[in-house]
Amino acid sequence: MDARAIIAALRRGETPSQEELTWFANGLADGRVTDAQAGAFAMAVCLQGLGEEARVALTLAMRDSGDTLKWDFDGPVLDKHSTGGVGDCVSLVLAPALAACGAYVPMISGRGLGHTGGTLDKMEAIPGLRTTLDEAHFREVVRTSGCAIVSASADIAPADKRLYAIRDVTGTVESLDLITASILSKKLAAGLQGLVLDVKVGTGAFMKTPDDALALATSLVETANLAGCPTSAVISDMNQPLAPALGNALEVAECMEVLCNGKGGALRELTVALGGVLLCNAALAPELETGIDAISKALTSGQAAERFGRMVAAMGGPVQFAENWERFLPEAPVIREVLAPASGFITHMNGEALGLAVVDLGGGRQVQSDVVDPAVGFSDVVALGQKVVKGQPLLRIHAAREDAARRAEMAVKRAIGIGPVRAETPPLIHERIR
Repeated sequence: MDARAIIAALRRGETPSQEELTWFANGLADGRVTDAQAGAFAMAVCLQGLGEEARVALTLAMRDSGDTLKWDFDGPVLDKHSTGGVGDCVSLVLAPALAACGAYVPMISGRGLGHTGGTLDKMEAIPGLRTTLDEAHFREVVRTSGCAIVSASADIAPADKRLYAIRDVTGTVESLDLITASILSKKLAAGLQGLVLDVKVGTGAFMKTPDDALALATSLVETANLAGCPTSAVISDMNQPLAPALGNALEVAECMEVLCNGKGGALRELTVALGGVLLCNAALAPELETGIDAISKALTSGQAAERFGRMVAAMGGPVQFAENWERFLPEAPVIREVLAPASGFITHMNGEALGLAVVDLGGGRQVQSDVVDPAVGFSDVVALGQKVVKGQPLLRIHAAREDAARRAEMAVKRAIGIGPVRAETPPLIHERIR
């Protein structure tokens, strides 16, 4: 095999064979393929596309470039993946709810990317908790708690790690083929028997238009199913934060309100919808509505909260976190309200701008080496369509310093629009793909 020949054929619009893609993925993992060749490959795929069969082959080749996990449990191994948004902390609620319903959830997650928060950063807002576990510890947490939310080891899909870094600096991140292979190679390496995808659309999502979101959801579902993992997708709205909070500890607090105090809202609604799909597909529920009811009961009964507490303790966090979570989460020293400059209705929210404002507060990374401040962010965020009067709080800023809070206040006022007429609010779930 020759990387140059594979790249040249791709550039001419020829579809590479499964053997060629397997060789290339292994070359990414072991260094036989240079950075220049990886960049040229990514650009050729971006410009010419792969087609369905080659996209599946690339996904499987990247999955098999490293370790793959196998499980021996008395229930199905399930997971969920979100394409990223703001205030999206579903994973922390859904994983223990699924575990309470008889599933096992080895959730390999990521850190914040751009304006979107990262599940691992949220988990690490809990004092003492470690998301980097060796395989034996990871397996033990899943076995005893039913779920674990961890970072990928260096041996999971190493071809993707290499290619992702190259894509980030070569302007090829947007390729549907490469996005699909990147997401699914890591998920399939976890040995899943069922997957649900939450594809976001709106101002706070990477996919801004319904057409783009549908194209990505379709590519992911078709590829995952052809690769042997039963998969469905939900296209959900991200024109406003999913939970009324942005920032790691603040989002954990929202999750605990759902798990422990029965709070409703969009976070709970989407969690129940995604969990219902997974339970139905995995034959843990005879139909979608039964699965939705099962997830809802796991939340209401406290069983999901108990599973979450068990997982936190097993990963090094406080032993009684679920019972006393308010005393463990860090708090920012500066808290100030942003007041509505006029009366009217909330007509627009730029989710991406709000997310970037949290990053500027220190709640995310501007460069990879940045240390995240878990306490900063926004809480009590207003909702689209909500009526406000002049002087009413739009949200609360949690900051480390006064100057950072002032910058955030200016960003918030630019990001949230107020008008005289109530705008139609989009549905939480736009479409389901099975």
